[in-house]
Amino acid sequence: MRCLYCNCTESKVIDSRSADDDRTIRRRRECLGCGRRFTTYETIEISPILVVKADGNRQAFDIGKIKRGIIKACEKRPVPIEKIDALAEEITKKIYNTMEQEVSSKEIGEMVMEGLKGLDEVAYVRYASVYRSFKDINSFMSELQRMMDKKESEKRS
Repeated sequence: MRCLYCNCTESKVIDSRSADDDRTIRRRRECLGCGRRFTTYETIEISPILVVKADGNRQAFDIGKIKRGIIKACEKRPVPIEKIDALAEEITKKIYNTMEQEVSSKEIGEMVMEGLKGLDEVAYVRYASVYRSFKDINSFMSELQRMMDKKESEKRS
């Protein structure tokens, strides 16, 4: 680490502590050349992930887009923002844990739908209606019927 004051490359760590919810380490250093102190921060380097859209275009992964979609689906529903944030974080972790540099928007949409199923059924149906582009009321009703059938089979188990 190069000193800000004298450009010396030799320093010693005086103090280390976590910062930013344990995602960063703050280090207080002392330059061995001039004796002045400075602070450095160490964070995990995250490799960028690209989202492959249906038309083949690629764009950088953005957790904000996931949150906005979930918030839109949960509008006027009794879903606390903490649960929305937790779902978006969970999906983000799943994506980064795949260790792939590209993920399809279809995979992300399926993850969001799966998460919304457990969060709020109305929000799930809202999201599914946009995501799956229901053509008519019959396709919408068949999705609702599938949900009801699955719920019935879970009750019997």
